[in-house]
Amino acid sequence: MDRLGKYFTLDELTASAMARRLGLSNLPCAEHVENLRQLVACTLDPLRQLWGKPLRVTSGYRSPTLNTAVGGARNSQHCLGCAADITTLSLDANRSLLGIILENYRTLSFDQIIAEKCDRHGCPRWIHISYSSTGNRKEILFR
Repeated sequence: MDRLGKYFTLDELTASAMARRLGLSNLPCAEHVENLRQLVACTLDPLRQLWGKPLRVTSGYRSPTLNTAVGGARNSQHCLGCAADITTLSLDANRSLLGIILENYRTLSFDQIIAEKCDRHGCPRWIHISYSSTGNRKEILFR
C-alpha cells in the first residue's frame, strides 16, 4: 500500500468501480502521482486533521478514458491527479465538513471546492476539492 500522506493511499485515490466494471486501466503516471501527493499533503491531510474523522474518497485520479466514461469535464483536474471528490457518507456531516472548509478558508490550501448536488438544505452529496502547485484560485462553487 503506497501512502501518499498521513491519511490517504494511492489505492484510495485511484480506485474506481467503473474502471473495474469496464476493464479500464486507471494507473497514473509518475507526474500524476506527484500531483496526488501534493493534493494530499497540502489539502486532504490538513482537512482530515481539521475534521478529526475519516473522509471517504469517491473519486480521485481518473485516466482520460475513465473520465470520459463517467461523464467528467473535458478539462477535469481529476485527470491530472489534482482533484478528489470526498464525502463523510452523511449529507448533514458533509454540510458540517463544508462549514469547516469555509471557517478555514484563509489557512486551507485549495484551488477549487465544489459542493456537489446540494439538497434544499444546502447539504452536498459530495465535495470536490482540488489543489494546484501553480497557483490556487480559492474558488468555492455550489452545484
